[in-house]
Amino acid sequence: QVQLVESGGGLVQPGGSLRLSCAASGDYTIGWFRQAPGKEREGVSCISRSGGMTYYTDSVKGRFTISRDSAKNTVYLQMNSLKPEDTATYHCAATSRPFIRAECTKTASYNFWGQGTQVTVSS
Repeated sequence: QVQLVESGGGLVQPGGSLRLSCAASGDYTIGWFRQAPGKEREGVSCISRSGGMTYYTDSVKGRFTISRDSAKNTVYLQMNSLKPEDTATYHCAATSRPFIRAECTKTASYNFWGQGTQVTVSS
């Protein structure tokens, strides 16, 4: 059973930064998703096992950066220039399937999910 543990969420003012972490129990393709109240879960970013391939949804391009430390089996999501509309619960998800850019922000592509960490952007 794959275990995923997210951390790093919190309350931040607009324009601020947070770094989320996703600690996995192995080496997987990882996606970050977010879900705001009353909205569907949205794929934000994803990264291949090697870290050599990444993808960002348009709304976060240029503001968010995904990376991984393979030695620690941890994936990070650095979030800069945060906006109130970034407020959501952020979940990481894992799959043993290869990274496919067209598929990696789809919830159906992932088998395992973390519990989530809350990000609130507010003044």
